[in-house]
Amino acid sequence: MVDKAYLLSGEEIRDFIVNGYIQIQTDFPTDLHGDIYQQIEEMLAKEGNPGNNLLPRIPDIQRVFEHPKVCGALSSLLGPDYLMHPHRYCHLNTPGGDGQTWHKDDYIFDQKVRHHRFRWVMAFYYPQDVTEDMGPTGILPRRQYYNTLSDTNPTQSIEREQALCGKAGTVTIVNFDSWHRATANRSDKKRYMLKFQFTRMSEPSQPLLSNGHTNWGPLDGDEHPALSRHVWDWLSQSGDRSGQGASDTNGSVSKLTAALQDTDESVRLNAAYALGGMGESVVPELMQSLRAEAEALAEKNVAHTAANPQGGNPADLYSSQALTEVGQSSVPTLISALGDASWPTRAAAADTLGNLGSLAEEAVPGLIQGLRDENSWVRRNAAEALGTVAAPPDEIVPALMGGSNDSEMLVRLNAVMALAKIGQSADGIVPTLAGRLNDEDRYVRFYSATVLRQIGTPEAQNALWDDLLTSRWCPITTAENPY
Repeated sequence: MVDKAYLLSGEEIRDFIVNGYIQIQTDFPTDLHGDIYQQIEEMLAKEGNPGNNLLPRIPDIQRVFEHPKVCGALSSLLGPDYLMHPHRYCHLNTPGGDGQTWHKDDYIFDQKVRHHRFRWVMAFYYPQDVTEDMGPTGILPRRQYYNTLSDTNPTQSIEREQALCGKAGTVTIVNFDSWHRATANRSDKKRYMLKFQFTRMSEPSQPLLSNGHTNWGPLDGDEHPALSRHVWDWLSQSGDRSGQGASDTNGSVSKLTAALQDTDESVRLNAAYALGGMGESVVPELMQSLRAEAEALAEKNVAHTAANPQGGNPADLYSSQALTEVGQSSVPTLISALGDASWPTRAAAADTLGNLGSLAEEAVPGLIQGLRDENSWVRRNAAEALGTVAAPPDEIVPALMGGSNDSEMLVRLNAVMALAKIGQSADGIVPTLAGRLNDEDRYVRFYSATVLRQIGTPEAQNALWDDLLTSRWCPITTAENPY
């Protein structure tokens, strides 16, 4: 149970939505952070970087993420049932290190649309004091919603950089889509930063604000106030605003639709939310734009870039953002688009419906059909969507079980992720998931184990125990201490 005293205030949540980060100081009565720092030193000297095994090798790190301030912040942003993802890494910036170029992290080898309704965050933890000359992590505030920069070379980019300095025990929670980098270490000290990732497991259902305030207050200088308000309304459950939009005057719809293709990304973002704010009346124009945009950008969107190191998703479209802003009024037309002859359109429709969450519950039959689509992108996006659209589990769990056996890893991964969000049992689900505990992808294995834990029957527990006995379950077993 989260202590409400440690939940973020409305102002803190607003600042996170706009700026993309919040810093938290963890305090412990003993020098926990110094102990962790020493353990890191010894581990790296003897073994090298353990990657995802960082937490088993240094279990004390878990105490940092169990701190009530950290739990309160994560609960405020991701809901009380958030999940720590098994991907984590110890970043070392040595004295004289040149730093990195600007980049975004990929979604652990998944190719998700970077939704403005954030469902993932990263946490950067410093086990030592970090000053600006030690090469702290740098981020670009208010740029998390952008897929491009003036230049990824920090010596050429013009965006304002924020160095994340702090005392030992500082945990910075950042929007997963933030542009970030290691800055140059000009000191004679090592700088460690431990990166962990967290994901939302259920859609917002009620406000989680410590002070009870649910009214939106815009932040000075916000270049995209309608976008920020959209995220706030979703996170705080302020209600669907479908049909509350303005009417078309002086051909504004056609002008804004054309602006979705503007060369300036800021113009495209503002146009998307201006159109979405017009409500149901613009859905036909937005669907026409969605089809055109999906066809034109499908190949470009899946390319490897600094914003999408593993490649993006063909459904990452400005018209999709506009349709999400429209809300429930766009659902019937999006359901029809699930049967479109164009696979990029079907993939975009599936993803947009998933982003709408419970407002798109009537789309479940069409999304289930999408799991059998001939195109793997449609299947992948339909699987992810079924995990966010609240619906009776007996309708969707069997379909997702089938998706968990798909030949494409991205489909299997999103099918078991969706099952983990639903967390319900069904006939044959335990043998199906037990088979996925041996999947070639480690994250398919993780989410399969997560579902089995949630099911909790003796059969599910036995499957987990059998898997544990063949896993690296002992944190003190090393090359120097093998038995």
